[in-house]
Amino acid sequence: MTGPAPSRAGFVTFVGRPNVGKSTLMNALVGEKVAITSSKPQTTRHAIRGIVHRQGGQIVIVDTPGLHRPRTLLGQRLNDLVAHTLSEVDVIALCIPATDKVGPGDRYIVESLERYPRATKIAVVTKTDAAEPAMIAERLLEVNELADWATIIPVSALEGDQLELLMDQILALLPESPPLYPPDANTEQTDEVRIQELIREATLEGVADELPHSIAVTIDEMNERDDGLLNIFANLWVERDSQKGIIIGKGGQKLKDIGQRARAEVEAFLGRRVHLAIQVKVSKEWQRDSKKIDRLGL
Repeated sequence: MTGPAPSRAGFVTFVGRPNVGKSTLMNALVGEKVAITSSKPQTTRHAIRGIVHRQGGQIVIVDTPGLHRPRTLLGQRLNDLVAHTLSEVDVIALCIPATDKVGPGDRYIVESLERYPRATKIAVVTKTDAAEPAMIAERLLEVNELADWATIIPVSALEGDQLELLMDQILALLPESPPLYPPDANTEQTDEVRIQELIREATLEGVADELPHSIAVTIDEMNERDDGLLNIFANLWVERDSQKGIIIGKGGQKLKDIGQRARAEVEAFLGRRVHLAIQVKVSKEWQRDSKKIDRLGL
């Protein structure tokens, strides 16, 4: 008679070029929005841990910034964060969208993964909902030739296709271990950090392509109002006065739109009404100044 299967727990991270669906996949697996998503590359700045509870154990997903060639001190710090994460996790999952041919960027990442022999490597072909079966088959063949993967799984985070299989396969590759987090935990992030990220996400969707890396968000204060609303006073930091003008927009309309989008997301997250006040401030060339980066919590 065999006893129950041992509990497993460990860490997995999804890697890949910008916009391959890493954060969307993480949110789908966790079952809640714990990582912001954006069409802008290099959106993720923190090593966000999302926790998936399964019958046989616990999967801790670490969402990291994408690997890229850094142009600023912030960029170098983000790369260092990725390198540290990749050296610590149990499973590394390379994500390649079914809609895009395998290219030099994918090969660069595969080569860089050789520096992290500790982790088991798997491949995930994402966005299958947007591709024809023939295209998915072609991508699976291309991905198979890239490396010797423990497994290759095509998925759709938007439609939930094959996500259960993906979680089963990842869990089977994790070490035997008791759970690492309490059963009601789904992320390590504090509410304040998640609110900051939701404000940044709303801003990223509302501004021009040259701004993403120049935007940071801090919160000065959160307090209860007599009428039951939660006051949130936030700062939106940029690097130049011209960027401040872009975010505020003509007659303040752009900032008003950002505020409305952000407030809706924050209220949905907190499950209560909030009053959100956002100020736009300039911190000159903060991405290149270690003290300024530290002050912004990055």
